[in-house]
Amino acid sequence: MTTAASRAAILTLLAAVMAATRLHHFAAVPDASWAVFFVGGFYLSRWTRWAFPLLMALAVVVDWIVIRGSGIDFWTHYCVSPGYWALVPAHFAMWAGGWWLQRHAGTLDLRALGLLAVSVAVATMVCHLFAQGGFYWASPVVAEPTVAGWWKNYTDWLWPYLRVTATYVGIAAVVHVAVLRLLPASRAAEADAARR
Repeated sequence: MTTAASRAAILTLLAAVMAATRLHHFAAVPDASWAVFFVGGFYLSRWTRWAFPLLMALAVVVDWIVIRGSGIDFWTHYCVSPGYWALVPAHFAMWAGGWWLQRHAGTLDLRALGLLAVSVAVATMVCHLFAQGGFYWASPVVAEPTVAGWWKNYTDWLWPYLRVTATYVGIAAVVHVAVLRLLPASRAAEADAARR
């Protein structure tokens, strides 16, 4: 598989995961969107110019489908306020975290695991700052916003979002390590078969 084909397969998989989990925002399966953008930044940094906007557009389309499917006009839903557009820098914070990790974690070792943990935590905190802050400060749902109210809301929701994002990124990291471990064995088997 060529590098472009690998990237296309990863992009397709990420889009499918985001669509499948985002369609069920409030179901038992948590939304993987933040992790999708983080993993996208890690694998698709060379395609940022069009892969990030494509995944961002997909997120909006899925939101539109979910909201319209519940019989509510998209533009009047309580989640869609001027703050909704803060999801663009929020999701880009996740993308940038993945891109940063890809540039700084060269080998599979404890240092790389530490960098993974730090980059996921920092990216999620910044993402949540934009996403939650955009909603809190720009939504008419919050009648009288205060710094104390914003801080309480931010800290109340940070851990659940960090836990979900870290779980999905952890799954992606395990798959990443497994594929890297299997590739040399697969190539050795192919070379051995070719010699026979």
